[in-house]
Amino acid sequence: MKRDTGLAYRLSPSLEQATRADARRVGFLLIGFQASVVLVFAGILTAFWYFQVSQHERFLLRSENNYQRQLDLRAPRGVILDRDGRVLAENRDTSNISLIRDQTEQLENSIATLSRVTGIDVQSVHDTLERHRNVSPSRPIAVVQNASISQIAAVAARRLELPGVVVEQTPSRYYPAAGLAAHSFGYVGEITEGQLEQEQFAGLRSGDIIGHAGLEHAYNHLLMGTDGQRSIVVDSLGREFEVVSETPPVEGHQLRLTIDYDLQKAAEDGFRAAGFNGAAVVLDPWSGDVLALVSLPAYDPNAFATGIDGDAWTALNRDRLKPLQNRALQGRYSPGSTFKIAMAVAALEEGVIDPDFKVACHGGAMFYGRYYRCHATHGVVGMEEALEKSCNTYFYTLGQMLDVDQIHKWSTALGLGELSGIDLPYEVQGLVPSRAWKQEATGERWYPGETISVAIGQGQVSVTPMSLAVMMATVANGGQRVAPRLLDAWNDGSGWRDAPRPETASIVRMSPRTIELVRNGLWNVVNRAGTGRRGRVLGRDVIGKTGTAQVISLDGLAAAEGTDRDLRDLRDHGWFVFAAPRDVPRIAGAVFAEHSEHGYLAAPIARHVMETFFAKADGEPLPVLPPPPPPPPPAPPTVAPDRADVPAGGSVTEPPAAPGAEPVAAGDLVGAGGGQ
Repeated sequence: MKRDTGLAYRLSPSLEQATRADARRVGFLLIGFQASVVLVFAGILTAFWYFQVSQHERFLLRSENNYQRQLDLRAPRGVILDRDGRVLAENRDTSNISLIRDQTEQLENSIATLSRVTGIDVQSVHDTLERHRNVSPSRPIAVVQNASISQIAAVAARRLELPGVVVEQTPSRYYPAAGLAAHSFGYVGEITEGQLEQEQFAGLRSGDIIGHAGLEHAYNHLLMGTDGQRSIVVDSLGREFEVVSETPPVEGHQLRLTIDYDLQKAAEDGFRAAGFNGAAVVLDPWSGDVLALVSLPAYDPNAFATGIDGDAWTALNRDRLKPLQNRALQGRYSPGSTFKIAMAVAALEEGVIDPDFKVACHGGAMFYGRYYRCHATHGVVGMEEALEKSCNTYFYTLGQMLDVDQIHKWSTALGLGELSGIDLPYEVQGLVPSRAWKQEATGERWYPGETISVAIGQGQVSVTPMSLAVMMATVANGGQRVAPRLLDAWNDGSGWRDAPRPETASIVRMSPRTIELVRNGLWNVVNRAGTGRRGRVLGRDVIGKTGTAQVISLDGLAAAEGTDRDLRDLRDHGWFVFAAPRDVPRIAGAVFAEHSEHGYLAAPIARHVMETFFAKADGEPLPVLPPPPPPPPPAPPTVAPDRADVPAGGSVTEPPAAPGAEPVAAGDLVGAGGGQ
């Protein structure tokens, strides 16, 4: 039987149809895959064409020259306002020409070109780069601060010649009133290498701007703010392509001061009208708020804001008038007759005299075998009249009755010879001598005869204008020794916050009778026949005391004549301390008129300040001083009448010292008056 083998390979119709369908699907997939491959390669080719042909120049330049630079965005320092909201210190934009070292292939050529087109000294550029040698080479270093328009234009026109040289906009400090209250504000400048190592400046870098004096230094941590940063892409010529990222800077805190602009200006105008340099401190006698703080001559802090040049800095330091010294806090001078206030308090509170104690003044008296002159013959005087007429004989007598340690006790309690604690740096401490001080300083004991000079504010006594203002405020308010302060409030952007108020430094416990006697005597100084009549303000019951402080003894003055020494520097200093009104004071202070020769010549400066204070408080027009007259030709120093060393045209013949009399210490002035 024959088999049909073809049947074994014959497919059924349904299976054959399925096979054909699978083949078609595979075909479609192959076509799709081929199309996808074509599209992908077409996209790649298109991209290659775009980047390699269409954008060839752009990306070739970026690939060869692009550079990402980190730019510091300097934070503006906080604005400083006076107590009424008037702007005293702010910021303004300036242009700096800076050098980026790692973009400058030929540094010396770039420096030479930059010097030629801007007019700056080549050495100054090298000095600037040397100071910033530790700064990253990618950071711009400002070599021309506060560049002029012509300098900026010159750099822009030579961009190809000056790779790595850029112009930056940066905020700089600006003081609208120039030198007004300069020593209160201080000045700013780049941080020094030594300061970078100090803990208080941790986190700062070379080139950062900080405060170097005054409030700018004391409150630098509030005023600085936080710098921002911008990342940009630039080419080899410094042209910006795009900003990658940016963190904006945060401005420093605003500060509101206790300073009153109008009183500050009144005080400085008063000095200029009088023709004197010196210092003044004006306080609120209850809170310690500093209403005005003057030191003249001063400087313009704007000169430091963009970097003071070496010649100007040298000139300031070599100036014989010492404009950089804050006389109000750093000048130490004999207080003259203003010290008699402390003497009166000490004698009454120690009980060595009673309120009715009187002394007969015959133009001077013998103490410890030496004759000490008074500037006049006053007759029999009590405490009030002795203060009014500034009778030296009366206070010589108190000096004989008091121990120097008792004088030291009450003087320092009132604030003399002590640091005031004001919120400004570099305050110096005065001196009221004591037995312990002399033993430590010289290894010698204190002699009672030395106390006679101390009793009229001469000898070893030295005080600052600030400490005398504190003393006057303490006496005026009845015994609350205030701690002066300049910062009233600060604002970090969320609102004003009151600065912590310093507590009263101490309470000086004086009897009501002592306070009454001293106040009455000081009222007489200004309002009756005393030496402070030029400080009188009608209806304001001003109390005050003048003082004339010797700069050199009569023997020293005689020796200086005929030498090359400038005799103008040997004239006496004048003081006037004041408060008003007498019973409930609202203002107190001290004025130091340098080389004014007479204490009463300091009084008109204080009067103008007080007139301004009360006019402003009452809403009246502020007083205006006439312009100062032209300065007279310099004259040799004369003996002030209130010094009473020698009568006009006369000479002193002193009795011989008694056997066993104590020696006169250096600085003591035999026969010298303390000044009125």
